[in-house]
Amino acid sequence: MIGWIKRMLGGEKPDFKALVSAGAIMIDVRTPGEFKSGHAKGAVNIPLDNIQSVSRKYKNSEVLIVCCRSGMRSGSAKSQLIKMGYSQVHNAGPWQNLQGVK
Repeated sequence: MIGWIKRMLGGEKPDFKALVSAGAIMIDVRTPGEFKSGHAKGAVNIPLDNIQSVSRKYKNSEVLIVCCRSGMRSGSAKSQLIKMGYSQVHNAGPWQNLQGVK
């Protein structure tokens, strides 16, 4: 069970601050209402239901960091983005993990 949770959350936590400094894009996959109630500075809101729209905004070579409330939706977003051809996708889990990175 714990192994499954680690895989959903992306395993070891990368240095998000360094990734953002290098140009990574933070995507919050919560609903617009959740996003308005608080989000990481610099994050863009693309709800999980609209995750396919990422392909119209960002190239497959971009580094993406996804987050949500608990890490479950961002885990799903990461899986979908990988299936769409994005190879550099990181699951930050809860959006609070990205506070202060930008």
